[in-house]
Amino acid sequence: MSGKILFFGTPAFAVPTLDALEAAGRAPARVVTQPARPVGRGQKLREPPVAEWALERRIPISQPRRVRAPSFRELARGEAPEVAVVVAFGQIFPEWLLELPRLGCVNLHGSLLPAYRGAGPIQAAIANGETETGVTTMLMEKELDSGPILLQRSTPIGGQETSPELGERLATIGAQLMVETISLLEAGELEPRRQDDELATFAPLLTKEDGRVDWGLDAHAIFNRLRAYTPWPGLTATLRDLPVKIGWGEVAESATDAAAGEILGLRDDRLAVACGGGSVFGIERLQRPGRKALSAAEFVNGERLTAGETFG
Repeated sequence: MSGKILFFGTPAFAVPTLDALEAAGRAPARVVTQPARPVGRGQKLREPPVAEWALERRIPISQPRRVRAPSFRELARGEAPEVAVVVAFGQIFPEWLLELPRLGCVNLHGSLLPAYRGAGPIQAAIANGETETGVTTMLMEKELDSGPILLQRSTPIGGQETSPELGERLATIGAQLMVETISLLEAGELEPRRQDDELATFAPLLTKEDGRVDWGLDAHAIFNRLRAYTPWPGLTATLRDLPVKIGWGEVAESATDAAAGEILGLRDDRLAVACGGGSVFGIERLQRPGRKALSAAEFVNGERLTAGETFG
């Protein structure tokens, strides 16, 4: 007989796994997620997507500020789960919680571990120009994303794919992989395998500074970062000592001997900028803080921009 599932997750990335579990007749007995947080100008409290999913189905919810709290420890032990499913929960598990489910805590991670351990695997894969990534189900342990691998599934990364687009695909792939993982675990048909720590790479949580354009990079590298950092933290440069957000652009086929960051003018409705190695990046949309996004031509006209000026 299938045992009780305790589900831990917070953002929309986790919802496809909930849908897949429900479709397989394995809806969790309880959902554990983060507390509601204020959003927008009115700072109105809003429940996380995972909480909204559970509320619609009248599934019990817990929203501890810290899973280490004694009150949550008592509640979780009372559930006596066979397995815990964890998808982008955002809190470190104490040892007692890792040991609580009979089959362990199974985490869904958005990379082919041991590559890109950490909070930003999807963004890191795109930013680094990877052409393939995937998802991994793993047994959690004390160290971050270092636990034994259960199952993996790979997928190519599209040449124009952004982080949200890839994340949506990986969430769908990972949802089915999690259902398969739980089924095989319960049947005793999975043999966890240790990760090779020497092959591990890391993808830390992004900061606003990560979105600063380095025009000394090749135009392809800048485009990869644009795809990776859309929508947050975004790709931002300075022009005339003021910030400007790069909304979208493409690698230009032309070459140049101009200095990195120098504006070359409008080419094919894009604002051409010199990059490292003589490459050129064509910006399609730009936005000043607090203003609407503009096409390259609108921006050039509005700013009275001339060739030879320089982005910082």
